Amino acid sequence: MLVKRLQNALLALSVAAVGAQAGVARVRLENRAASFDYKSQIVRGVNLGGWLVTEPWITPSIYDKAGGGVVDEWTLTKTLGPDEARKRLSSHWSSFISQDDFSRIAQAGLNHVRIPIGYWALAPIEGEPYIDGQLEFLDKAINWARGAGLKVIIDLHGAPGSQNGFDNSGHRGAIQWQQGNTVNQTVVAFDVLAKRYIQSDVVTAIEALNEPFVPGGVNEDGLKNYYYSVLADLRSVNPNAALVMSDAFQDVDSWNGFMQGSDVVMDTHHYEVFDNGLLAMGINDHVKTACALGTQHLVKSDKPVVVGEWTGALTDCAKYLNGIGNAARYDGTYLSSTKLGDCSNKATGSSANLSPDEKANTRRYIEAQLEAWEMKSGWLFWTWKTEGAPGWDMQDLLAQGLFPNPPSDRQYPKQC
Repeated sequence: MLVKRLQNALLALSVAAVGAQAGVARVRLENRAASFDYKSQIVRGVNLGGWLVTEPWITPSIYDKAGGGVVDEWTLTKTLGPDEARKRLSSHWSSFISQDDFSRIAQAGLNHVRIPIGYWALAPIEGEPYIDGQLEFLDKAINWARGAGLKVIIDLHGAPGSQNGFDNSGHRGAIQWQQGNTVNQTVVAFDVLAKRYIQSDVVTAIEALNEPFVPGGVNEDGLKNYYYSVLADLRSVNPNAALVMSDAFQDVDSWNGFMQGSDVVMDTHHYEVFDNGLLAMGINDHVKTACALGTQHLVKSDKPVVVGEWTGALTDCAKYLNGIGNAARYDGTYLSSTKLGDCSNKATGSSANLSPDEKANTRRYIEAQLEAWEMKSGWLFWTWKTEGAPGWDMQDLLAQGLFPNPPSDRQYPKQC
């Protein structure tokens, strides 16, 4: 215990030193007690993906206009240069999500939004190409959420060095998180979030890190130490705040016993489109697979579990979904020569263009997942808005009657 206290003290000194170098203003929003009990209440929410952390498949127009070689926010800002990158991204931040979106999210019967943000918005690192300025819009989002009666989970979506190598971390390529000073730099970014937001009446939780990829090379013991560090940081600001922890691509109930009694929430993500075997399944097996996650893993967790990302899509056809330069598994043009189907009406546009059978299967699949995820603590759909990715765009699915409104409405009841 003494060793742990000494480690925490040294970490606090390190955080303070690096934080001073980062030069990010520590401005707190209005302080009140947050009111959401993740142990007894059900999360019904949606992600605001592609807004404050851009992703090529969510907003392909930003990337298509940037020139060749741009595959993520790192290469986007590096290619454009700071002035042009700031101009284009500021325009995106100010237009992609508005107060009206929060009103419509609430009208759809939801109670939460999860908002991804990158470390570069919080604690910029000298010499990197990213630009900041996102916090102005995150502040607005929290006020909009308050007005709409929504709670907010802020999600640290990208860490220095990339915690998963995916473009959604900001930097596609090798996983270099946990090398050099990257973990301490991540704690600094988390500290900015905690001090600025966690005493708000709207921000009920902060997610420590999105999708650290343990099977891909992230050290699990090091990840657990990071979780301990940011939990201590969070508790020092607000003893009642919730920390959300990713299951790091492992069975969510495999984390049983870790931080037991610490009032933390597990986040697991479920997609059935990034594996050829899953893609080849018919709708009955897709439903069974979703239900099995609920019955075999979610309910066995010793902590609240939120399925923080999932989709209505049954293919990986959406443009740039697998990354710029990669096609789709579904039509046999990426990582497989086996063609399972046609992507022509699934790559871009609205779910209105799906066939009647595809629409019925989408609604059925969504309802099965809602049923399964509410066996435990609830869900956050990925994502609210895209430029046209059928099955992934919640506002489009609602408009087409493919996402239940309210979420309790059932055309296919008791599938699990």
